[in-house]
Amino acid sequence: MAITARDLAGHQALGLTLAAGAQAADREIAWAHAIELADPAPYLAGGELVMTTGINLGADAAAQRAYVQRLADAGTAALAVDTGTTLRAVPAGVLRAGNELGIPVLAVPPSTPFIAITRVVVDALRAEELSAVQRVADRQQVLARATLRGGIPAVVAALADALSATVVVAGADGTALAGAGPAQPRLLSVLADSKRPGAGWVVSDGEDLVTVQALRAAQPVRGHLAVRTGEPMSNADRLLLAHAVALVAIAVEKPARMVDAEDLLRAAVTRQLLSGPGIVDDGVLRYFGFDPTAEVTVAVLAGTGPVLTAQQRVGRLFGAGPYLMAPDGDDIVLVVPAAGSGQRLSGAAGGGVSRPVGLAELAVGAEQARTAARAGAGGGLTAFDELSTFGMLLGGRTTAELRVFAEPLAALRGERELSPTLAAYLRHNGQMDSAAVDLGIHRHTVRNRMRRIRALLGDELESADSRAQLWLAVKADLLLAERGQSPEPSRGGPLR
Repeated sequence: MAITARDLAGHQALGLTLAAGAQAADREIAWAHAIELADPAPYLAGGELVMTTGINLGADAAAQRAYVQRLADAGTAALAVDTGTTLRAVPAGVLRAGNELGIPVLAVPPSTPFIAITRVVVDALRAEELSAVQRVADRQQVLARATLRGGIPAVVAALADALSATVVVAGADGTALAGAGPAQPRLLSVLADSKRPGAGWVVSDGEDLVTVQALRAAQPVRGHLAVRTGEPMSNADRLLLAHAVALVAIAVEKPARMVDAEDLLRAAVTRQLLSGPGIVDDGVLRYFGFDPTAEVTVAVLAGTGPVLTAQQRVGRLFGAGPYLMAPDGDDIVLVVPAAGSGQRLSGAAGGGVSRPVGLAELAVGAEQARTAARAGAGGGLTAFDELSTFGMLLGGRTTAELRVFAEPLAALRGERELSPTLAAYLRHNGQMDSAAVDLGIHRHTVRNRMRRIRALLGDELESADSRAQLWLAVKADLLLAERGQSPEPSRGGPLR
């Protein structure tokens, strides 16, 4: 922890007294400097504890105030005045000026040499430096663990948390790969507008500072990491940033053979998990960024085209974060952490998505995803939770199978208004009046049509079995219509 004038006054071995400027006594001291010039300001960098025997403080209150004013203008942290060599007490003008200008004034007893004060300050600064190095080392370990746990997104999130900043990583083409913090869109905009050659640069976005570092383990530059902070970063923060840049650069610069080997391992792990629980070591799961105890979401991507090409495309889409993937016939099984899976999967091709499941239930999740994929209309991802009972029963059926389900309606196809009337009748549980309102016709018209329907089907439609069979036929008819298919002509006949 940095040392202050108040800390020095509380150091019993020194015997210092805080004689003035107590309101600013918690200002951090950057160094201790003994100087006897009437104007020491040109030799000060700011933050010093100025120590003097008082020979050039000034003969009167005005001169003494001017001396303290020069220290204040130079950013001095505190003034220590010896009371055993030239002076017997701190001059009143210095004390008044210290209180007025907010410069802490320490009275130094005759028994305390300046070297003793300097040693205490230097020891505190060394302790602060060691503490800062330790904090950086601890944070570097956090970043390293984040790399193993979650790849680039986890590193970015850990860096943003450590610096209390917004952090983004963008590829060489400007595509956002990962981000954390509240001002990501603004930071990406600044990054796009301020690209320049070199390893790094700092710009202002009008409110805060943006520090940019190139991502390059070799040639060429693979992208950039940008950090938005309200204040200039400290040396410790810059060291942490450099460590994060190195980790991210290595991640984006993986040799092709290593990537290929990792993809093969990823596929093998996925297949093993689909085979049953307890087969894959937890350390392997953590390597791919998965918490063995957390839930995951399984997606089955259908109609992806050639498998290798599709795997590369999916790998580019999810390469910046935790995922498992393996081909499954013409489909691809994709596994991602359940948290935030909706946003991550939004760019994937059509297919189905499971409910959140544990890694031990991956096979169940895969079956849910396959069911949703079969039931989906195509062109996007269908969630298992969104499927109705009829969607699950009919959604994955072939056109030929749907025609079989729609067969009971074949006898009604010669009269176009009968099928919609039957659907309304079934939808309203046999209530004629409700069906009439639904169809926008008179209830007597519904009664007449229903007598015709019963005659054609050879069934009074009173049994639950008959109604369920006909309701499935209605749903199958609707799915055939959505696919642009018509039921094949059939002789029809009574329900069986």
